[in-house]
Amino acid sequence: MIRSRRRRGHRPSSGRGRIAALTAIVAVAPGIWLAAPAAQAAAPASDHSTASAHHSADTGPAVRHDTSPTLRAMAARAHAHPHGHHSKRPQDDDPGEDRLPHPPASPVPDPVVQSSPGGPSAPSTGTNFEGIGAGNYSITGVPPDPNAAVGATQIVETVNTAYAVFSKTGSTVLAPTDTNTLWSGFGGNCESTNDGDAVVRWDSLASRWVVTQFANVRSSSGPYYECVAVSTGTDATGSYHRYSFEYANFPDYPKLSVWPDAYYVTYNMFTASGSFLHGEACAMDRANMLTGGSATQQCFTTSSSYGGLLGADLDGSTAPPSGEPELMMSLGTTSSSLAYWKFHTDWNTPSNSTFSGPTTLSVAPYTTACGSSGTCVPQSGTSQQLDSLSDRLMYRFAYRNFGDHESLVVDHAVTAGSSVGVRWYEMRLSGGNPTVYQQGTYAPDSTYRWMGSIAEDTAGNIALGYSDSSSSAHPSIRYTGRLAGDTLGTMTQGEVTAITGGGSQTSYSRWGDYTSMSVDPSDGCTFWYTNEYIPSNGNFNWHTRLASFTLPNCGSTATDDFSVAVDPASGSVAAGSSASTTVSTTVTSGSSQTVDLSASGLPSGATASFSPASVTAGNSSTLKVATSSSTPAGTYDITVTAKGSSATHTATYTLTVNSTGTGGAITNPGFEQGSLTGWTPSGTTSVVGSGVHSGSYAAQVGGTSPTNGDSSIAQSFTAPAGTSTLGFYYSVTCPDSIWYDWATATLKDNTTGTTTTVLAKTCPSSAAWSHSTASVTAGHSYTLTLISHDDGWPGDATYTHYDDVTLS
Repeated sequence: MIRSRRRRGHRPSSGRGRIAALTAIVAVAPGIWLAAPAAQAAAPASDHSTASAHHSADTGPAVRHDTSPTLRAMAARAHAHPHGHHSKRPQDDDPGEDRLPHPPASPVPDPVVQSSPGGPSAPSTGTNFEGIGAGNYSITGVPPDPNAAVGATQIVETVNTAYAVFSKTGSTVLAPTDTNTLWSGFGGNCESTNDGDAVVRWDSLASRWVVTQFANVRSSSGPYYECVAVSTGTDATGSYHRYSFEYANFPDYPKLSVWPDAYYVTYNMFTASGSFLHGEACAMDRANMLTGGSATQQCFTTSSSYGGLLGADLDGSTAPPSGEPELMMSLGTTSSSLAYWKFHTDWNTPSNSTFSGPTTLSVAPYTTACGSSGTCVPQSGTSQQLDSLSDRLMYRFAYRNFGDHESLVVDHAVTAGSSVGVRWYEMRLSGGNPTVYQQGTYAPDSTYRWMGSIAEDTAGNIALGYSDSSSSAHPSIRYTGRLAGDTLGTMTQGEVTAITGGGSQTSYSRWGDYTSMSVDPSDGCTFWYTNEYIPSNGNFNWHTRLASFTLPNCGSTATDDFSVAVDPASGSVAAGSSASTTVSTTVTSGSSQTVDLSASGLPSGATASFSPASVTAGNSSTLKVATSSSTPAGTYDITVTAKGSSATHTATYTLTVNSTGTGGAITNPGFEQGSLTGWTPSGTTSVVGSGVHSGSYAAQVGGTSPTNGDSSIAQSFTAPAGTSTLGFYYSVTCPDSIWYDWATATLKDNTTGTTTTVLAKTCPSSAAWSHSTASVTAGHSYTLTLISHDDGWPGDATYTHYDDVTLS
């Protein structure tokens, strides 16, 4: 049915983003650099000066959060009403991308150079198709920052200002769209600017997409923002829980990594004028972000001697051992070292969080590529050289738990004779500390190779992708690899060219700034590599390419195997109530097998049951965790173990138990009196016995038939001693869009007179239960108002179920 009413729109601000319009770009003379910080004195071999570091000033709650409409709906609206996008300034006028502190570039012998190619065998190439680029998106800046992640059925690619979704056969699911479209209706800089440095990851433990982009309005003096979106399901075109975190300084070059206890993001922090300050690492509250609840971040900084940190980024469905801290790494301060930190996050008691390091890890000597400028990569047909970005490790620092060992791989660009090669490492954890298991510099001939990305498949094979160029060849995209049992330190596979570039970048040195090697979670064997190339000489005509391949012994010799995941990955209950999650299994190789399910790590007084207790791999079960009234308050990591005949895998379900099932000073907090006793209703309200979060009843605010305006329930209470957090669950039925219908909630501190929006306006695509929290002060009087808004339009009634209001 065609709806005739006129839609209300929004007008984005004209604020200047991190990347300028093309007219501004061409007006800048190339080669103008602002001063980069000088490298500091070398750190001692084991410098734990930050072991007891205090949180940085950026620690704190997200300044905004909500749940979006579907991305496909927001993108359709954006394509129907295009408003342009901000474009990235080239590096020559971007102080935020100055060189970082790095080891001295004085030449040293490289003892691990591989100076000849691998054998005649080569990775088996599968799908190879065009990503975002000049053929399907308006290009107004360099570099593109190509990055991609692979999910259950889709691939998501981001470049500096755009986002696209593809199928695994290369068909377009969502055409290239300005990345800030993902924050339409969110408000603030995340919506009004499209600043770039976007990163996308697939959270393999929760089967969710995570997308980040900063919103910095570089012409201002701050504050600056990182925008984070976590999908509500496996469909990348669906709805997202959206967050905005604030920073006092310019957070450049953000890099996202997934770990069970947090989403970790690392930055190079600059002043507004372009002076490098330090590296910074932030942990964002993954458990709450998966449910759309209020979330905080905890941040620590390095000294000014370090930048370009990368956090360990989980591949596969086997989580690291429970409680293992996030490992972070950067180049060291000498030409034979890397540096690492351990980030332990305690969400219950943030003062117990630690960021220990730097600790020096000795590696084979290397010389950072291209001297102090980093720029020396030649191209055919032009004198313009390209930047090697040799002052930092290249994204990702990929982690995989093989059960009998934990492995991490990473790479960076180094001098290799008269050219540039890719230094790569496989590290293994021993006693929680990284040791170098193998390392090599891939430089089989005089061609320059740089801008690498590396990962491991489920068989322990390693794939390495990179750009290559020379004075007689345009930049192209290549990859190689090695098998798990091959001679250490050597890429034994033949080199494959995904696409040969037809042109060179003629005016600007910045290339990349990074590429992306990912592993398909559906089989654990298929690598997907994403990089840029140029079809003809020029500057703003770059394209990107996505190519898949497998290494010989993964799919062919793999035994019967499977993966396990939980969705949702976390939940919150009042003591005495129950929480449920779906445990899904997927065949990753061979044939299906019977999988027995069990749970451990339960809090006192809690029990776990599976329905069914055994499944055939490829099927799902429901886990129900029942707490008792005596279950202590706290957050617990419950390990779900899936044991098959040929393999055993685990997943983690995080359960938060609130201190009381009665809501403390709140009357009828779970509406179990079967009425709204204790609450003040307004508009259309009722108590329902279906569609509840727990127990027998929930409140329904709004009606199943259209209503016009706000309906609400409200209650005043005094926060008892010992309480600090208010929480509640909500489930919104909203068939329209957030422009017209929504759920929201406010909390007024009657003692101070201030009002907080606990739940920002939300209109999700599905009526799933979500959790929202807010801080309270013991002894203060509050009024909580739970609201549902419907514009009365026929046929799309909006109403909200609320349940389980708690004080903890």
